[in-house]
Amino acid sequence: MLRYILFRVLQVIPVLLGTTFLIYFMVFAMPGDPVAAMFGEKVPSPAVLERLREQYNLDQPFFIQYLLYLKGILVGDFGMSFSGEPVSQILARAFPVTIKLAIMAIVLSLALAIVIGLFSGLRKGKLFDNINLIVGLIFMSIPIFVIAFIAQYGLGLKLGWFSPTVGAGAPMKDLLLPAIVLGVSLYATSMRLTRSSVIDTLNQDFVRTAYAKGLSRSRVIPVHVLRNSLIPTITNTATDFGILMVGATVTEGIFNVPGVGNVLFKAILKGENATVVSFVTVMVLIYLGVNLVVDLLYAVLDPRIRYA
Repeated sequence: MLRYILFRVLQVIPVLLGTTFLIYFMVFAMPGDPVAAMFGEKVPSPAVLERLREQYNLDQPFFIQYLLYLKGILVGDFGMSFSGEPVSQILARAFPVTIKLAIMAIVLSLALAIVIGLFSGLRKGKLFDNINLIVGLIFMSIPIFVIAFIAQYGLGLKLGWFSPTVGAGAPMKDLLLPAIVLGVSLYATSMRLTRSSVIDTLNQDFVRTAYAKGLSRSRVIPVHVLRNSLIPTITNTATDFGILMVGATVTEGIFNVPGVGNVLFKAILKGENATVVSFVTVMVLIYLGVNLVVDLLYAVLDPRIRYA
């Protein structure tokens, strides 16, 4: 197992270097002068522009800039935003909020998907299964901003069950409604994967052998069927977590969540390249970390993977 873990960790390193280089190249290759954009319609003196370019290492060749950026990442220095605030402080404010929101949404989505997908797979073709498939198809068809507005108006404003917007500090109770919206939007795909995997596993020889050996249904379903059906769902969950980290901008905007999506969107509009690159790099690190954990879970769920 240790050899498998080491192998997977070493695979992450070239992926990280490649993605950070591409991110840095694409952001800093964009047309325009970010330093001049700081002043809007005002025209600063050439001396001021030169000093700011030197401060942000924009006067250096591209590869020197990239190497300085990598050096900063290794020591935890993500540079300065154009407002003069360290990017690390902006990260420290925004990322915990989005991570908390993403975890709440994933837990809700995964719990519903596993429970309902399992029962739906065990009752294939029956009324519960048919209703579940129709509801899942509806959730997959409705855009997330529509679900968000309906939930905000109905559950937040009309019924008053949840806070319609997220207040200062993003307390857990205020994040419940956006987490439900995100969880429901992700639920359908995970549920259908769990259902299909359960149906496929029920037809495997090892399940029939377990029943033939006299094992009870209460033993076969959780140990032999559910455990071997979770790999596709876990894979999809890792992808969902990455999507939530980078793609929850619409939901964060509707509910006024002070998270990554809002901050990143504003940074792109202002042309704050250092902030954009740092945020996306941290997203990549989180996404790679989640996928590494998922790979290790594969080895726990199916020992054949680590021996292969």
